[in-house]
Amino acid sequence: MYRCIIIDDEPIAIRVIRKHLSVFTDFEVVAECSNALEAMPILQKEAIDLLFCDIQMPQITGVDFIRSLTRAPKVIFTTAYRDYAIDAFELNVVDYLLKPISFERFTKAINHFLELQAPTTNSATSPEKDSSSRDFIFLKADKKHHKVNLTDILYFESLGDYVIAYTCDQKIVTKERISHLQNTLPAKRFIQIHRGYIISIEKIESIGAGFVEIGQKKLPVGRNYKPDVQKLLSNH
Repeated sequence: MYRCIIIDDEPIAIRVIRKHLSVFTDFEVVAECSNALEAMPILQKEAIDLLFCDIQMPQITGVDFIRSLTRAPKVIFTTAYRDYAIDAFELNVVDYLLKPISFERFTKAINHFLELQAPTTNSATSPEKDSSSRDFIFLKADKKHHKVNLTDILYFESLGDYVIAYTCDQKIVTKERISHLQNTLPAKRFIQIHRGYIISIEKIESIGAGFVEIGQKKLPVGRNYKPDVQKLLSNH
């Protein structure tokens, strides 16, 4: 059972989320909060798996609230504003739902959350999810699954709901979140250096001040990912 908190200053929005969520039997709403500060003591006392969090709220925004948490649960932002999407995905949230939230769009967000909980299960039906123990992954594009050898991959670039996989001789555009892709790739071979980039460690040619060079491409290193890159240098 996944334990959830709904945070929103609009009672109607809370009712919509609760109604949508009631269809999914594996979810329990632990609390409904009208602002982020109400949720703080609950998060300190309870084990929470998922937050449904509005952004524009009194006292503190949803984005700043999530940033303030030392160990945040998974988050789905629910908002009427598009302006915070970049800030939100820098926090590696599960999804960013715009109000009014349709049940179809809500279901997609829940499915994404469930995939993140068990990224290597159901490999018989989703071959790309069992890639951690194999030398290849499957990327869905053009209505088929493309088998891509991990040794051929240079890096991945995020474009919102899509990811471009750059290989030695081609690029494949797949409908995928980079946060989900990160969970399917073997950590010993790939590293995320920016909210928009995952790279093959073995394809790194040089590491500079704020960038990593692969082939003729200089890719930026995000501030939150610099410690991982520095750790990579110290281990090699």
